[in-house]
Amino acid sequence: MKWIPTLFAAESIPSAMITFVALLMFLQLGIGWAFCTLLCGLLSLPWVFKSFVRWKVQQAGHFSYVLRGIEVLIFMMLCLLAFCFNGMNVSIYLIFATLFVLCLLCAWHELAARMYYERMLRPRDQRLYNGPKMFSSQVSSVLTYGVMIVLVGSLEVFYHNRRQAIAYSWSSAVYLLAGFYLLLVLYNFFVLRKPRVGDSHKNESFSGAVLAEIRVIDRIAHKPHWLLAVVALAFFLLPQSLLFYTRVLYLIAPVADGGLGCSLQWIGWAQGTVGVIAFSLGLGLGYILSRRHHLLWPQAVVMPLSPVVYLVMTQYPPSGLLPLCVATFIAQFLFGLGLNACMVFVRYISGERYRSTINYLYIPIVSLVMLPAVALSGWCVEQIGFPLFFLIDSLLALPAWLAAYIGMRLTVVTDSKNIIL
Repeated sequence: MKWIPTLFAAESIPSAMITFVALLMFLQLGIGWAFCTLLCGLLSLPWVFKSFVRWKVQQAGHFSYVLRGIEVLIFMMLCLLAFCFNGMNVSIYLIFATLFVLCLLCAWHELAARMYYERMLRPRDQRLYNGPKMFSSQVSSVLTYGVMIVLVGSLEVFYHNRRQAIAYSWSSAVYLLAGFYLLLVLYNFFVLRKPRVGDSHKNESFSGAVLAEIRVIDRIAHKPHWLLAVVALAFFLLPQSLLFYTRVLYLIAPVADGGLGCSLQWIGWAQGTVGVIAFSLGLGLGYILSRRHHLLWPQAVVMPLSPVVYLVMTQYPPSGLLPLCVATFIAQFLFGLGLNACMVFVRYISGERYRSTINYLYIPIVSLVMLPAVALSGWCVEQIGFPLFFLIDSLLALPAWLAAYIGMRLTVVTDSKNIIL
């Protein structure tokens, strides 16, 4: 299946741009921490509302043509984003609007790609190719988050004599990324083929589709303890939600403000390269434990422990890039390993709808419960500082473990699957 790596790489590159790179863009434009995390939190809204447009994407059909069209639009938005950094006055709101439209296209692409994947492969084959999907996705994230950030930092050194060195650096890096993305677009244009079944346009009325979605929501609402499951998921993910952007703030913040004062190159290596690799290894190991051995409790235990790594760093700051990479590796490995456990809650709430999803962060209910904490995390750090923030975040492991226990007990009571507690 030669289309699998490039299709999901075309999905992951713009998604990584929004999820990871956007924060650094805003920070380098001189925006405060609270406003940065708020804007980045709002960028996740399209993923929250995916469930409400899923029926429309399914109704439209012609998934191979839709995917080609979306990828062309994503390429155009990347070019527009690069152009936004040109000129003397860089508009923060224009960059935000461009990224938001890009996120809408990413959510659309993700829905169409999942439906295309499920129509091209049988369920047994889908499980077989989940590994290549995940590998392609994470390699694309390293390219976008790690390599690109290192490149931006290097370009800032190269352009240091120019008045708009930061803007020139970001513009050049995004243009290069857009050029690489164009190669994926051209390749997918030739390798994507029409599915044999379930690809035709459905003449379902708007009201009929809405009623169908309402029936799905109604079935969820009538599940016993569904609201408890949503609240438990929010508490389970709370330590990671608060840490999601503040870890980068801690790395880039000046030493005088309690941070490490790292350069973009160090952040690109530690977070964008080593961190993404560690996250991928943890995610893959967690996937094996949950699917083959039905073990979820180890993942639920380690999930909230990442903030402890950063709490230790506030007391014993790393003396170089290697110790920083080691600390980042541990934190991100724990995050990836534990993230699989959130599927207990997702399956209870949404059934098997997201069985072929490779990035749990973009599942609507996961994005929804993480959004408030993610958006407010920058403000919290501004108010109390990094040491106290990471201490409180580490202590939130206690309610997170309780939430994980509640989620697994709900699954045991209502589901016949064999999950070892």
